[in-house]
Amino acid sequence: MTLETASLPKQPQNMPVIGAALALFALVIAAANLAGQKQALAVLIGGLAGFALYHASFGFTAAWRRIFAEGRGVGLRYQFLLIVITCAVSFPLIAYTDARGFILPVSMGMLFGSFIFGFGMQFGGGCGSGTLFVVGGGSTRMCITLLFFVIGSVLGTMHLNWWNSIAFPQAVQETLGVGDKFSYGMINNLGPIGAFVVLISLLGAIALWSVWYEKRKHGDLEPPRKTESFIKGPWSPLAGAIALAIVGILTLIVAGRPWGVTWAFALWGAKGANLIGIDVLSWPFWTGWKANAVQNTVFKDTTSVMNFGIIAGAVAAAGLASKWRPIFSLSKVEISTAIFGGLLMGYGARLAYGCNIGAYLGGLVSGSLHGWAWALMAFIGSSLAVMVKRKMNI
Repeated sequence: MTLETASLPKQPQNMPVIGAALALFALVIAAANLAGQKQALAVLIGGLAGFALYHASFGFTAAWRRIFAEGRGVGLRYQFLLIVITCAVSFPLIAYTDARGFILPVSMGMLFGSFIFGFGMQFGGGCGSGTLFVVGGGSTRMCITLLFFVIGSVLGTMHLNWWNSIAFPQAVQETLGVGDKFSYGMINNLGPIGAFVVLISLLGAIALWSVWYEKRKHGDLEPPRKTESFIKGPWSPLAGAIALAIVGILTLIVAGRPWGVTWAFALWGAKGANLIGIDVLSWPFWTGWKANAVQNTVFKDTTSVMNFGIIAGAVAAAGLASKWRPIFSLSKVEISTAIFGGLLMGYGARLAYGCNIGAYLGGLVSGSLHGWAWALMAFIGSSLAVMVKRKMNI
């Protein structure tokens, strides 16, 4: 290869791009026929999410690892920008329309679940959305993570009632003036404007601290990556934050609730278990509408069709970037950490109402206290995992 040909831009890979386009088309048609036009729109919203996640490399795992291990906070600050943009629209929508937020209680099980999710994602190599878009990008290792994410999720549903029965210690209840679990919705209590002011004040304070900390550690701020091409990528984190905010807002409008990812993993696991003769419908978790979800076509589940769209969108983005190259030679360490991380993330996500998207982002854009509690415990778990991996030299 000559120097001239080496400097030429890589051409898109036709097969992944065409395959992703056909898959998206088939998903849209199937969703429309089996569940209606809104479900077809959900597929397309998922496709946009996968395309944006891949091109912007917009994950939560690396950003949390870098602020803890390296003192670099650019990824964290753009996560906050994503949250602020989404909340500027989601708070009024939840306050004045039929859209509903995720206002869920903080409990012992929820806190433990978010902790082990944060720990697991540093071993698995991605959060819920990160797992999907990296699978779409052609990662065979992340396919293992996803498989065990699904297994861990359905195992979490087996034990969820027991975890929910654990109360806070009496001393904690008396000190905080709460019961065995408690919830708080900022939009209901402060109104959408008051809730937004509180949100941007808290996120702004953390962002300013991250700027101070990064400058103190490195002397300057790391410049964010620039967008090279909106079609072939890569994208800047600003473009990624804006695109994913649009995804979150469209999901709230179309689905009537915030964006989520990991509920579908539990559903897929339950369907698989039911198929091989495991009576999951006898478990307390799988009753009512959840039992119907197990028995109905997966295309009637909005989270599932959005996840299918994410994978297809990421395949298209990887093909356009000429980076869709699955690697089938994996080391024992790669396989074992994928299994371990996937199981912890799946199990933790069921206890804690979801992952970085459904629990953290979904909680904050709903104005729910549990989103903040999730973020704190997951960050602690994530940071501990970084230290453990460093000790183990993996």
